[in-house]
Amino acid sequence: MHLFVSKSCETSQVTSVSIVFLVVAVLASVADWAAVARDSKIVEYVCKPMATMALLATAASLDVVRDGSWGLRLVALAFCVLGDVFLMLPRNLFVPGLASFAVAQILFAAGFLTADVEVTWFAGGVLVAVPVAGLLARRFVAGIRRSGHADLVVPVIAYVMVISVMAVGAAATGDVVAIAGAFLFMFSDSLIAESRFVKKRSWHPVGIMVTYHLALAGLVLSLL
Repeated sequence: MHLFVSKSCETSQVTSVSIVFLVVAVLASVADWAAVARDSKIVEYVCKPMATMALLATAASLDVVRDGSWGLRLVALAFCVLGDVFLMLPRNLFVPGLASFAVAQILFAAGFLTADVEVTWFAGGVLVAVPVAGLLARRFVAGIRRSGHADLVVPVIAYVMVISVMAVGAAATGDVVAIAGAFLFMFSDSLIAESRFVKKRSWHPVGIMVTYHLALAGLVLSLL
């Protein structure tokens, strides 16, 4: 039983160009992880957005149905690039970065929910994502208030809501790759909030980037 518009049954394929971009994304991601581990800002400034842009190029060059769902996910990836730039700069641009990723989550959710969606999977996504989002929001809001940044409570709650909607949308497709990507995205962003507002641990910076890049890779490859 379908909730929304069904996706075309045409066969999707990986092209030689998309393979090249995917390899670039992998290399840039690994280089970024190493840069974060070594606190090499110059390398990070190059490799972090490069990895996301290469994944965007991968999605754009896949031989898939060029429908509205595909287009929405491409624009979402573009906003992820913008968010990458905001969050890695030395200036305090956390809110613009958060806003960029919030728009990306809304676009990802719209992309999933205009694809082939199943009622059972949709319900399962709600049952998992909503309680998790509630627990995370409660934990992070408490940390924000303790840190004296009460002005961030509303933006963070709003972001938790939109990323949970994205996770529900991914779950609704029944695509294991999309689901893994969406929940890895939630985990990566929860590590950012944990590090900023609750307690920072030595492994957080690398953990954030590894899960983030794996999340984006899952969201891109779920187009196949």
